[in-house]
Amino acid sequence: MNKTKDWYNKSYKELGFKAQRNYPNEELLRFLGVNFFDKKDIERNNIKVLEVGCGSCSNLWMIAKESFDAYGLDLSEESLVLGKTKLDNWQVEADLRQGSFLDLPYEESSFDIVVDVFSLNCVKHDDFLTAISEVYRVLKKGGLFFSYTPSLNSDAFKYYKPAKKLDKFTLNGIYRETSPFSNNHYPFHFWDKEGYKETLVNKGFFVLYLETIQRSYYQGQDNFEHIVVYALK
Repeated sequence: MNKTKDWYNKSYKELGFKAQRNYPNEELLRFLGVNFFDKKDIERNNIKVLEVGCGSCSNLWMIAKESFDAYGLDLSEESLVLGKTKLDNWQVEADLRQGSFLDLPYEESSFDIVVDVFSLNCVKHDDFLTAISEVYRVLKKGGLFFSYTPSLNSDAFKYYKPAKKLDKFTLNGIYRETSPFSNNHYPFHFWDKEGYKETLVNKGFFVLYLETIQRSYYQGQDNFEHIVVYALK
């Protein structure tokens, strides 16, 4: 994880808020809308939401703004400095901690929702499995896991060279210059829909929703696909 941490610390230090989007992920908004936006603010106050890999809080400020009890964890100290500023700018609060999603610094059954937006993919496959176990551990019974993670159907994986494979699902980074997310030089994990579903079920989850989102880049020359999951503990 040190290589990933160094890459993100450097990125956030050099680019500041430009290192990450400023507004929340659209599929996360859909997830929260479908499951929770019929609840009043006073009810949301008691719903504890953890975002793993919260970065500079582009999702977390919205979660807090919508009255959820918000928590964020990130490997990068630099991202959390920016995240605190962003939360202050939106006049909201969240509990921010520096740490790894491979060993979440929270007690068992602590959260109603755990959110992963393009974060758990920053590790090799075995570590991804560990991260899912950690998510399951900190979720309450009946809690929900939202995941937005890269798919093997992405051209970035199909035509990965000059990158190298670290395992069946993981590249050592995105090195092809004409690929989306080029220059992300740290372990970059992709998965297939059915394999992800099977793993979640084996870990004890019930998969409520499993879809893919694909978009093109560079005038339609390159396609990138994400898997979107809602899973119930």
